[in-house]
Amino acid sequence: MLIVTDQAQLDSLLAEHSAVLVLYGGQACGVCQALKPQLQRLLAEQFPYMQACYVDCQTRGSALCAQQRIMALPVVQIWFEGSRFTEFFKVFSLADIKAALDRPYSLLFDDSLNSGN
Repeated sequence: MLIVTDQAQLDSLLAEHSAVLVLYGGQACGVCQALKPQLQRLLAEQFPYMQACYVDCQTRGSALCAQQRIMALPVVQIWFEGSRFTEFFKVFSLADIKAALDRPYSLLFDDSLNSGN
């Protein structure tokens, strides 16, 4: 998972990748630290073309978190084609994230997945 610390880095990532998942968390957030490897596994297994990044709101990413209006942790934002598609905050499950990703991800990447066969 890439570490992002400022808006310019996030903007660059969103411009370079069609699908981006951003986890906003913190070093002292136990839920955030537990969620991070689970998200990485989910994306690697089911959404391999999605780029994941992490913003630590309790250290160097605090200004970016303020710009994105992150007020509680954890927060997961899902972006497609440079636009924020959905956002999950505080209470959510991996199943919620998977359900939100399934349809738009398949529409965006099915052609590229099938062309490799």
